[in-house]
Amino acid sequence: MADKIATREGFGKALVEFGETNKDFVVLDADLADATKTVYFKKAFTERFFDTGIAEGNMMSVAAGLAACGKTVFASSFAMFAAGRAFEQIRNSIAYPKLNVKIAATHAGLSVGEDGATHQCLEDVGLMRTLPGMVVMTPSDAVQARWMIKAALEYQGPMYFRFARLATPVMYDDNTSFEIGKGVVLKEGTDVSIIACGLMVEKALEAAEILNQKGIYARVIDMHTIKPIDRELVLKCAKETGAIVTVEEHNIYGGLGSAVSEVVCDEYPVPVKIIGTEDKFGTSGKPAELFELYGLSAENIATKALDAIKLK
Repeated sequence: MADKIATREGFGKALVEFGETNKDFVVLDADLADATKTVYFKKAFTERFFDTGIAEGNMMSVAAGLAACGKTVFASSFAMFAAGRAFEQIRNSIAYPKLNVKIAATHAGLSVGEDGATHQCLEDVGLMRTLPGMVVMTPSDAVQARWMIKAALEYQGPMYFRFARLATPVMYDDNTSFEIGKGVVLKEGTDVSIIACGLMVEKALEAAEILNQKGIYARVIDMHTIKPIDRELVLKCAKETGAIVTVEEHNIYGGLGSAVSEVVCDEYPVPVKIIGTEDKFGTSGKPAELFELYGLSAENIATKALDAIKLK
């Protein structure tokens, strides 16, 4: 079985790795460094790490000030606080002036588990996606998280990253290519396309195997960049398979499903089934049980894929 590593772990270790050669970026955290894994950077580069305390709005304003002075800034907290509590500061102080701040949000989605609805942020992608110029990305494993940090250091402008608390299998190796805004085809198929992001990519691959046993061949896409969405790949899937299922650990409104549907409706209408939390808050429980409860299971993905195919 593949090693299991949380994407937040990949993020934290990547900061240290690239911090060795890139001396021009700093890291901010809102009193959660042990949990967000910025603690690794804190220990390695104490003089470039700033704990702003439990004051996320202020942290984003400090990040904006440092970026305005020429620094690349990573600002990290739990997704509920980074995207939710600090939205005004992100909008007006970071996105509006197009500053080089990378918002690294951890503990997003149902996989936060026992912490419950107050901490299971299911709206963050929607919030960040509506901000002009904001790049929105969610890695499916720790290796991809590392690539995202490398890409972030080469990209000028605001970005939002969605990292998970839960340790999950490593699917990629260091030799796989990566590009902002370009999805990855993990499995070819002709009958339906399953477009997933984050922890749901693993579930999408499992669903494809279930469908394969029924003689249905599903294409599986890892859409790690939700904004800008890979329009070319979405349209290719629509034209070649004629039906799409999206799956995400997020509300069905405003996230990956909405982004894919916007492209399809605009250029090449085909049936699209969106799987996510259906306008509901989360609840406390073990991540695996919550995935089942909210329909984020391989079995349900396979069922929705069959439903999409029937609508062709």
